[in-house]
Amino acid sequence: MASKEFLLAFLVIILHGAAATTTVHAANIIDRCWRRQPNWAANRQRLAACSVGFAGKMRQNRGPGVTAYTVTDPGDDPVRPRPGTLRYGATVLGGKVWITFERGMHIRLAQPLFVRSFTAIDGRGADVHIAGGAGIVLHEVSGVIIHGLHIHDIRSQPEGPAVRPGGAVRPAGGGGGSGSGTDGDAIRVVASSKVWIDHNSLSRCEDGLVDVTVGSNDVTVSNNWFFNHDKVMLLGHDDGHAADSRMRVTVAFNRFGPNVNQRMPRIRHGYAHVVNNVYLGWRDYAIGGSMGPSVKSEGNLFVASGTAENRKVTRRMPFAGRDWDWASVGDSFENGAFFKQTGSRVQPNYNKHQAFAAASSNQVRSLTKDAGALSCSVGSAC
Repeated sequence: MASKEFLLAFLVIILHGAAATTTVHAANIIDRCWRRQPNWAANRQRLAACSVGFAGKMRQNRGPGVTAYTVTDPGDDPVRPRPGTLRYGATVLGGKVWITFERGMHIRLAQPLFVRSFTAIDGRGADVHIAGGAGIVLHEVSGVIIHGLHIHDIRSQPEGPAVRPGGAVRPAGGGGGSGSGTDGDAIRVVASSKVWIDHNSLSRCEDGLVDVTVGSNDVTVSNNWFFNHDKVMLLGHDDGHAADSRMRVTVAFNRFGPNVNQRMPRIRHGYAHVVNNVYLGWRDYAIGGSMGPSVKSEGNLFVASGTAENRKVTRRMPFAGRDWDWASVGDSFENGAFFKQTGSRVQPNYNKHQAFAAASSNQVRSLTKDAGALSCSVGSAC
């Protein structure tokens, strides 16, 4: 009997080890880079070397010249930002800044938060909610990381002062080109480049959850959870803004749903590599576009809501220009979902700092199971 009990215990250990190995293997390439480290909080800047896709590695956000700044005060004064607040760290401090949070907090932004170049906002280890007020705006900046935040219930703001980096006050015009963000976006990227938006939970905003517009380029949107929202993600300002033809965005390892309607993403003019995401239903469409953008949909899992009206993944708005290049490569479809392909398969042509191998679509549920803001504790693996 004892030998049988020993054998059973040995088998349990072996099976547990195999399961653990499988779990590690199923983690996506970004998470494998840093989440296994129990001392991640002692080396937060390691995260900057883990990004993939068009943003490339965010190595310019790390190094001895980076200022470590801790948010201790959830208040917000757009005109005279106080030390200790998020606005002070993101808009007043110069140079490269890595922002963390002393504890969990709810921040209601009185005006849009215009983030400086080479700023990382890192919510790991704290339950940080930006909600009930204005959202985050990246306007004519480069080298920005937004990681680990809950952003929800963002509302449009009345005309009034909006604070630009450095604390200067300027009119909030409300238009996409101004970068004012007053229409209720969670995160608006305007005329910016090299931006990484990772592991955030976004929902219930008045306008979009993520907008990448006005000639923005080299953006990666990864590991986020988008839910309870209508128009999720817009890539490209408007049909007449031809500068967005150079836009390149990677959308990877995200979870869309439940209760999402459309724009996951909606693309104008540019190029989107949509890879290893899970789509848990949609009411209107999942991936849409106008003005002939190019899309490579690769290794995604599309689970239709179940009715005949909303099983089609794609929607192409009328355009009398060049052919559309929309390809589905290795995607999986459930509940009758289907993807209408057209034109040629256009490769992302990543460089060595951007490239990564797409996983099989049968791994997508595991790759995206931790999408959204993570519950991390300092001193243990995240």
